[in-house]
Amino acid sequence: MNDKKLLRNGVIGTVIAMLCCFTPVLVIMLGFAGLSGIIGGLDYGLFPMLFASLGMVGYALYQRSGNRGPSPNIIIIVLVIGLSALLFWLEFKFALRISIAAVAIVAVYGVYLHRVVNTSAA
Repeated sequence: MNDKKLLRNGVIGTVIAMLCCFTPVLVIMLGFAGLSGIIGGLDYGLFPMLFASLGMVGYALYQRSGNRGPSPNIIIIVLVIGLSALLFWLEFKFALRISIAAVAIVAVYGVYLHRVVNTSAA
């Protein structure tokens, strides 16, 4: 999968997960469908999906940079599993803060890769 397609899929997955986690879009849709009984367990799937999608965005940014620096595969896997486990352990008390921190980590990584590419091209 090329970097543009990977980045697009990661961003789409992140947006869908954020809409379902932080807004009542999925709750309303499931309520209309008569499936409101499963709403309580949605967060156990949506937050790991959000973190995995952000990991996909981070890896796509790495590929887009021309694979500069060490491969982030292990770091991405550890962060996705660690952030998901942290949310489960804290019982989703700081879900918004942890999710914003995950988005910020990916943004800082993107800026870092952008600077590495620009300094090595000069």
